[in-house]
Amino acid sequence: MQQTSHWHTLETADQVALAAYQQIIDAADIAIADHGHFKLVLAGGSTPEKVYHLLAKANADWARWFIYYGDERCLPIAHAERNSLMAETAFLSKVAIPHAQIFTIPAELGPELGAQHYQQIVAKALPFDMVLLGMGEDGHTASLFPGHQHNKNELAHAIYNSPKPPSERVSISTLGLSDTQQLVFLITGKNKQDAVKSWRLGKDLPVAAIIPKNPVDIYIDKEAYHSESA
Repeated sequence: MQQTSHWHTLETADQVALAAYQQIIDAADIAIADHGHFKLVLAGGSTPEKVYHLLAKANADWARWFIYYGDERCLPIAHAERNSLMAETAFLSKVAIPHAQIFTIPAELGPELGAQHYQQIVAKALPFDMVLLGMGEDGHTASLFPGHQHNKNELAHAIYNSPKPPSERVSISTLGLSDTQQLVFLITGKNKQDAVKSWRLGKDLPVAAIIPKNPVDIYIDKEAYHSESA
């Protein structure tokens, strides 16, 4: 696991979402004061969605926010399982972030073209101010799965043979996701216990391969945290 990680164990998924929300708002204020903008990478999943509902009600300097996505499924733009549609519905449609500052992954073009396009977007964006990530039951994050091999120099990957449907996706790479001022993981639910334990024991998992320059913040609820893994 990352050598410098801050584990924040909270009672419930709602508390995880609230804590992460507050860190996002604070990070935005700091970034905007420092260099005039806030570049945030969004994650998919139910816990990030809770965060997005909270952000939708916030009072922020939205004109200075820039939004990116850690990964996307190769589905039509309006498909219900697109990460971008979830974020749009829960958050982005309700705040005044300029449309030109929201960079969706064109995964509807397919893995190769989608990754080629987004690699250029990421190259222009780096470094990010904050990256939000979740973790799957197998220790995957974004669409970076255990056992998959990728070109380590790429900033975005074409993903095939995902163990979770759909099989084709586009994901920012470990290299791209690591180039951030703050990295925040949101992990909730009993089904994550085994992966959390493996992570803390130092197993080779995608979540452990993303290593930014600053300590990682991991917000986790008690259901996901395995007490014997400490």
